[in-house]
Amino acid sequence: MTDVYKRLASKLDDLPNGFPATETGVELKILEKIFSPADAETALLLKALPETAETVAERLGRSVSEMELTLDAMAEKGQIGCVTWGGQRFYLLMPFVVGIYEFQMYRIDRELACLCEQYWPTLHRTVGGFEPALARVVPVNAPIDNKSDIVVYEDVRMMFADAQSFTVHECICRKERKLTGHDCAQPLEVCLSFSSNVRSPGDFSLGGRDISRQEAMAILDDAERRGLVHSAFYNTQTGHFGLCNCCPCCCGLLRGIRELGSPYLLARSNYAARIDPATCSACGVCADERCPVDAIREDNGSYLVDDKRCIGCGVCASACPSGSITLVTRPESEQNRPPENLLAWLYQRAQSRGIDLKFD
Repeated sequence: MTDVYKRLASKLDDLPNGFPATETGVELKILEKIFSPADAETALLLKALPETAETVAERLGRSVSEMELTLDAMAEKGQIGCVTWGGQRFYLLMPFVVGIYEFQMYRIDRELACLCEQYWPTLHRTVGGFEPALARVVPVNAPIDNKSDIVVYEDVRMMFADAQSFTVHECICRKERKLTGHDCAQPLEVCLSFSSNVRSPGDFSLGGRDISRQEAMAILDDAERRGLVHSAFYNTQTGHFGLCNCCPCCCGLLRGIRELGSPYLLARSNYAARIDPATCSACGVCADERCPVDAIREDNGSYLVDDKRCIGCGVCASACPSGSITLVTRPESEQNRPPENLLAWLYQRAQSRGIDLKFD
């Protein structure tokens, strides 16, 4: 195996999200599966800040036409990021998660799925071991004690308010788990990306399909009926661009919390579920069918919520047949306020990991 993959792995690990090395070198096998040596060399030359093909070509001493062809091909394969602003494309080196891995949603096969499953314990301990958390729980449309205090990062529908375009993708986590032998009853096509910009016909969809606002809202409603957890990217106050609808058996974030105890994969919302013992019918739906983190237990003919485990998703409240569950605002001392935007997230994350934030 050429050392280009070791160099690329090291560069990815220098990003705030992290891409740690393992004794087995499985992370290098993953990169080898995703990148050809030539593509890996090109990725190493990109910055973590968006640049036009013209800027990259000038910096590398290559022709613009050659650079555009190379970068477009890599963006189409989900190896790098590509965004369109003002009708112009910008390219950048993306982290492995959230980024390169999710971009493999239409290329992933059983071999890559098995490699990723081997790597998750190591990766999740790094990604989920440092503040601020990668993603954030957003409560479903459930009974909440004081809706007047809700802010954008606590309300999916507020996040969607200014969006001009929506794309739905298959869930990479469910695809991967299915390829490794785990069947899940939840639908594949549930992950949403959205933007305040209108998508151009030539923008890369990475296997997704453009949908209307009405279709996006219908997907949200169906996910809530199914008891899926809304997880927004990134864990910031503004600038959200993606929303996953997660199940506990497949979602890498929820599995990391449940199986590995990685606290900073997914930030809980600033709410917690409360069950009214006077009206609780003790049907057990909340504990047995809905809670994704085992935060609800039976107690003397009623049910109780463990505040320390509850992530404030609200999927229990939305399905309670007796209407006994409400989301209540956590005390100020227990609330977490995310970074203002992605740049602030990157700086805080780099500081937490003890690395220099590099964009070269």
